[in-house]
Amino acid sequence: MIGVTLLGATGSIGVSTLDVLARHADRFQAVALTANRDAERLAEQCRQHRPKFAVMADADAAMRLRDLLADMPQRPEILSGVEGLEQVAALPEVDYVMAAIVGAAGLRPTLAAARAGKRVLLANKESLVVAGALLMEAVAESGAELLPIDSEHNAIFQCLPPNFTDGLPKVGVKRILLTASGGPLRDWPIERLSAVTPEQACAHPTWAMGRKISVDSATMMNKGLEVIEACWLFGTDTDHIQVVVHPQSVIHSLVQYEDGSVLAQLGNPDMRTPITHAMAWPERLDSGVAPLDLFAVARLDFQEPDLMRFPCLALAFEAARLGGTAPAVLNAANEIAVAAFLERQIDLPGIAAVVSETLQTLPNESVQGQGLEFLLDVDQRARDCAERLARERAI
Repeated sequence: MIGVTLLGATGSIGVSTLDVLARHADRFQAVALTANRDAERLAEQCRQHRPKFAVMADADAAMRLRDLLADMPQRPEILSGVEGLEQVAALPEVDYVMAAIVGAAGLRPTLAAARAGKRVLLANKESLVVAGALLMEAVAESGAELLPIDSEHNAIFQCLPPNFTDGLPKVGVKRILLTASGGPLRDWPIERLSAVTPEQACAHPTWAMGRKISVDSATMMNKGLEVIEACWLFGTDTDHIQVVVHPQSVIHSLVQYEDGSVLAQLGNPDMRTPITHAMAWPERLDSGVAPLDLFAVARLDFQEPDLMRFPCLALAFEAARLGGTAPAVLNAANEIAVAAFLERQIDLPGIAAVVSETLQTLPNESVQGQGLEFLLDVDQRARDCAERLARERAI
């Protein structure tokens, strides 16, 4: 049995992962499930999947989980806080760690899993955006495996040759084509974007996601963060990555080769496909996803992203080119700005404005030789700055 820790069990990736685990209960065992504050949902998952450990990031929620599971036979050991998350990410009986905690909060346990030599199934892109050098160094030193779960990066992984780590030019790769749906606001008049409500921004046309990620999709910051992530995962730079708007979300990404070939990975928009691929790799298992019906799809459209409509994408490309602490500042400022938008404190264009001003306000520092505490300090300074700027822009 392959032991699995699921960091972020109650989110959309977590729920999909548990579905895959249940389909292959003869192969995978949930050893630990974690959540932030949703004790009620985690309690239901514990009763169904019977993990040995359950962790709540929030201490009060952990107390609530204990009460909810008081009558459960063989109740899991309940832990709390970052220490609890790090502990279950490095358990000796755990082979795979699904890193699906949204935002910078997932950084510490993801690093703990990498340092412990686990197969890290990376759905938390912020770990690479904020601390790419640290995470890749931990993977190299421990012999951990890092497999991408984002549908786009997983598609790229499937389209690359096995020896791509030798360097993309050496294996004949010309560039990576990273697809984006364009989100729910793709066709909105630019002058109307200031009137977008959180509900409209979260109404994604093809993917069911959490509110923060849905807003990131609406601004295309999500794609910008994925560009930075792709640079780390595949050892390349922004000059060799192109973002392509593809509304149907059927082609999940493509790889263009020097000989003119373009390889694409297609499938229905269901996260169980990349999750199952990464869990079974290099084998293939049934994911429960319906086969792709090309006749039903009928057409595939492609557009170049409009950077006037999506300034967050341009900001992410610039942060990637700058390197240093710029990606960490970008990510932290975006998290604060998105939260302010969801609370109706700023309008949608205010997200890009807050991120841009934060990047301009804080100096870009080198991360060479720096550790996690330095990066967390940068993250906090960026959040403080973004909070102040968001208050100044309050509507």
